[in-house]
Amino acid sequence: MSDIRANLEKFGPRLRELREEANLTVEQLAEKLGVVKQTISKYENNQREPKYEYLLKLAEIFNVSVDYLLGRIDERKP
Repeated sequence: MSDIRANLEKFGPRLRELREEANLTVEQLAEKLGVVKQTISKYENNQREPKYEYLLKLAEIFNVSVDYLLGRIDERKP
């Protein structure tokens, strides 16, 4: 498995962890992001990868770096 794929597999669990820490439901996060709740569910289960614009918005919502969301680094804000 490539390093890129391995890193992307961290995305879903990290997104779920951040959402739960923020006490947001799937529905609430979907509304903030402007997508349907199934999209968030698919992100969290690594069944779908976010578009660039949504990745940036998620990083902004949770105040973390894109690299953290993608599993490239373990520090939320370098």
